[in-house]
Amino acid sequence: MILHLYGRMVQAGEWRDYAIDGLKDQAVFSAFRRACEMSAYCIVKQPKLAGRQGQYAVTGSGGQILKRGRELPQVLRVLERKLLKLVE
Repeated sequence: MILHLYGRMVQAGEWRDYAIDGLKDQAVFSAFRRACEMSAYCIVKQPKLAGRQGQYAVTGSGGQILKRGRELPQVLRVLERKLLKLVE
C-alpha cells in the first residue's frame, strides 16, 4: 500500500526518494522531495500504541502528527488528498 502511494506521488512529481528504517520499537517509511533534504512525510508503525491511539501515524516534515489511527488505509488518506489536489 505504501509503495503504491509512493509510486503515484513520484509520477505526480512530488516525491523523488524514500528510506525505510526498522528500529527497535517502530518501523518508519520516509518520503523525500529531494535526496539531500529532510523527509517530507514519514509513515510510522508503532505496535505498542495499537491499543491506545492506533499503531499507524503520518508525520510532516516538522515532526507534527498529521493523522493517527488503527488502519493503514485510513491513515494514508491524508496523503492521498494531497495527491488529488495535484492532479486537478
